[in-house]
Amino acid sequence: MSFNIALSGLNAAQKDLDVTSNNIANVNTVGFKESRAEFVDVYASSLLAAGKTKVGDGVLTADVAQQFSQGSIQFTNNALDLAITGNGFFATVPELGSLERSYTRAGQFKLNADNFVVNSQGGHLLGFPINPDGSSSSVSLSTATPVLIPTASGAPTKTSEVDIRMNLPAGDVAPANPVFDPTDPLTFNNSTSVTIFDSLGDSHVMTYYFVKASANQWNMFTAVDDVMVNVPTGTSSTITADYPAPAPVQTTQAGVQGAVLSFNSSGDFVGQNPALIQTAPLGIGILSNGADPTQTVIIDFNLDTASPNPNEPTQFASNFEVTALKQDGLAVGRLTGIDIGGDGLVRATYSNGTSQPLARIALVNFANEQGLTQVGNSNWKESLVSGEALAGEGGSGTFGTINSSALEQSNVNLTTELIDLISAQRNFQANSRALEVDNQLNQTILQIR
Repeated sequence: MSFNIALSGLNAAQKDLDVTSNNIANVNTVGFKESRAEFVDVYASSLLAAGKTKVGDGVLTADVAQQFSQGSIQFTNNALDLAITGNGFFATVPELGSLERSYTRAGQFKLNADNFVVNSQGGHLLGFPINPDGSSSSVSLSTATPVLIPTASGAPTKTSEVDIRMNLPAGDVAPANPVFDPTDPLTFNNSTSVTIFDSLGDSHVMTYYFVKASANQWNMFTAVDDVMVNVPTGTSSTITADYPAPAPVQTTQAGVQGAVLSFNSSGDFVGQNPALIQTAPLGIGILSNGADPTQTVIIDFNLDTASPNPNEPTQFASNFEVTALKQDGLAVGRLTGIDIGGDGLVRATYSNGTSQPLARIALVNFANEQGLTQVGNSNWKESLVSGEALAGEGGSGTFGTINSSALEQSNVNLTTELIDLISAQRNFQANSRALEVDNQLNQTILQIR
C-alpha cells in the first residue's frame, strides 16, 4: 500500500511540475491564463472499517484550473490590437457563415485579403450590427457577423452649396477700369477660392471675385476652373431704400453676370441681388469628364434681413479676411484610419474627411469561466460546465472595456512560478525518497530466512 501512496505522490508532484512548466513556457503568450494544479486526498473505506485508524491512500489531481485574473496591458501602434480590461472574451468564427464560435482574450487582430478583421489563425472577429447613429441594433450572438473594414466610403457627393463668410474692406475704392476682367487684378479688389466636387468626385476650383461698385455695394463674380459662370438675375432680396442694388457689371465675356452685395453704414450685410445666388448649370464646357452637366452651386452668404448675424459677411474698416468657406461636396474617400472605442464601436475615417461607424465588437461572458474547454491557440469553447455564452457591449453590465492599440499580456507571475517550481521539485524528491525507503523495507523482508 505504501508503494501506491508514494507513487500517487510522485504523480501529483509531476503534474505540479507540468503545470508550472507550462505556465513558465507561456509567460510571453498574449492572452494566456495561468493554470493551477488542485489536489485532493484519497480515502477508501468500507462499511465496517475502523475509520479512526485509516491512513489514507495517497493523492489525486482533482483539477487543473485556469486562473482568469487580469493580465497587464501593453500598448502598441496597431489600432487593431485589442485588449479587454475586465471580464469578457472576443468571439471568432473560423470562416464566413460558420457557427463554430471560439472565444479568446488574445487581441492580435489584423485585416485579411478581403478586409475582414482576423487573428493569426484566420478566425474572423464577430461584431454586432449597428444603426447609423452608432448604437447597436442587436446584441445577440445570433446576429453577430464578421467585422468588415471597407476601403471606400461609397459614392462621391457633388457640391450643391458653398457657405462664405468674410469681411470686405470698407476703405476700398472701385477699380479705375469699370470692365471686370478675371485675368487683370487691377479690375477687382479681392478674390478667394474653394475646391468643389462634381458628381464623379473630381475636384474643381471655384473662385469668387469681389469688385467695389459704389459706397457700401460690391459686385461678385464667379469662375470654375478659370471659366466664368453666370449668376442668373432674379428678384432682389430686401434692400433698404438708402442702398438700392445696381445692375451687376458685365465682364469682358459678353453676357456673364455676377451678383450684388449691399451693406449699411454700420458695415452690416443688408441685401443681395439676386435673392438666391445660384450659378447657371456648369455644363459640359467645365464638366467635360462625363459628370452631371446640370450641376449648379448655391453661394450662400447667410443673409438675415431682421438683424445682424455673425454668419453674414461684413464691411468693416479692416483687411479682406475670409472667416468661413465651406462646401458640401465629397470626393471618393479612401480608408485612412480605424478608431475603436471602449464600448467596441469600430469607426472608419476616410481621406474625404468623413467617418463611418461600421460595427460594434461583441464581448462574451460565461457563468463559469473555468468550465470553458481549452482548444489551443489561446482559444476556448463553450461547454456544459461553463454555461451558455452571454453577449454584450464593452463597458456595459459586467463586461469590461476594450482598449485599442493594446494587448493583454499573460497573467503568469514568473517569480511565483519559479518558487512553485522549487516546491514541486522538493515534493517530487520527497516522494521519491519515500518510494526508495519502501523498496528497502521490502528488500529487508525478502532477505529474512
